[in-house]
Amino acid sequence: MRYVPLLLPLALSLAVSTAYADEAPVQPRAQPSLLALSTAPSEAELHATIAKLVSFGTRHTLSDTTSDKRGIGAARRWVKSQFEAISKECGGCIEVVTPSQVFTGKRVPQPTEVMDVVAIKRGKTDPKRVIVMTGHLDSRVTDVMNAKSDAPGANDDASGVAALMEAARLLSKQDNDATLVFAALSGEEQGLYGGKVLADYAVQQGWQVQADLNNDIVGNSHGQNGVLDNTTVRIFSEGTKSNETPEQAKYRAYHGGEVDSPSRNVARYMEQIGSTYLPDLRVHMVYRTDRYSRGGDQVPFLEAGYPGVRVTEGHEDYTRQHQDLRTDKGIKYGDTIDGVDFRYLARVTALNTVTMAALSRAPAPPSGVSTEGALATDTTVHWKKVPGAAGYVVHWRDTTAPQWQYSRSVGDVDQAVIKDVVIDDWFFGVSAVSAEGYESPVVFPGDAGSFERSPAPKSP
Repeated sequence: MRYVPLLLPLALSLAVSTAYADEAPVQPRAQPSLLALSTAPSEAELHATIAKLVSFGTRHTLSDTTSDKRGIGAARRWVKSQFEAISKECGGCIEVVTPSQVFTGKRVPQPTEVMDVVAIKRGKTDPKRVIVMTGHLDSRVTDVMNAKSDAPGANDDASGVAALMEAARLLSKQDNDATLVFAALSGEEQGLYGGKVLADYAVQQGWQVQADLNNDIVGNSHGQNGVLDNTTVRIFSEGTKSNETPEQAKYRAYHGGEVDSPSRNVARYMEQIGSTYLPDLRVHMVYRTDRYSRGGDQVPFLEAGYPGVRVTEGHEDYTRQHQDLRTDKGIKYGDTIDGVDFRYLARVTALNTVTMAALSRAPAPPSGVSTEGALATDTTVHWKKVPGAAGYVVHWRDTTAPQWQYSRSVGDVDQAVIKDVVIDDWFFGVSAVSAEGYESPVVFPGDAGSFERSPAPKSP
């Protein structure tokens, strides 16, 4: 990971009091294997996937499920066959499951089965810890209830599905300690139902979801206002946990954590990944769960107590989203494949692929992180050790800074005293580092920053 040089003034000494071993503490470091992955996604593979998905005419959640050529059923079966082909190439390293639930709602007037297609690559040493990448398979036109008209959904969201399928293809050939999950979801346009199906499945399976990287609308580089930008991707993340209890909110309101949910620190992690391995792609962090008054399939994960972020293009073109295919006053409407920039999509795919690889090879984020230092000129940081960690890094930043500014490797210990850094003026966090130099996301102290699954909110 990339770190800002330590530039604290001399008055704020960087001396750290810890029980060091004789050797120097393990340091996070750049990984050649991740650099190789950063250029691995294939534009040809991405194009072929989107072209095939578009060929099903419509993938509306309420469309035909029996035809082999048209509708959501044909699309799901094709994605499943592709995951199975990837698994065959890696000697059966991937399990494909199709969890489903039946829903009825405002946009689903009749009981309808919503099915996800999920590829699971188990982790070697920490299989219960899970990193998820999602995109939604279903598409729509102007009328959200229109399941008959052609709805190509090339960018919304065949682009996200193509990205996760390409990530699955690439990472099937790589080692991973934590489990990797690649999920093509249904029902997003009708009410985020596919995200709920997968989040509920994660709970039932006892997954310890470290992050859901939800890719939704990730292939367009032409903004509706004429801006051309193939170098920016937005990462949306919630500031506080969706199911925070009143007691937790009261503690956070006094001690901080409004911008340090685990989701937010996953976004920071992705920004650092981009800076280190994809210098031609700027990760623009947005301090919001999703776009204004809009939502995505990461939301059901947040509601289930899991970290999640939304990955989406830097500039959207609304003439190509949720539109009937038509030309009006010289403007071509509709989400067709000619609106996808495949080089840009390959770079966004690379960001996800490298992030998943890095997270899966790093130790789990530390648990039990806490700080103390009231009425003191030093700050003490505590945490619980995690399996696979060879050392830990204490991070701190100014309370108004968007990114972690300073860091110190402190060895294989469970606490550190940061000398002459007053707790009143800084936010602190801790990350875990493997012997190979893979680093976890930073964990903010207390419930506000914990990566452990949040409990369901209490009934009023």
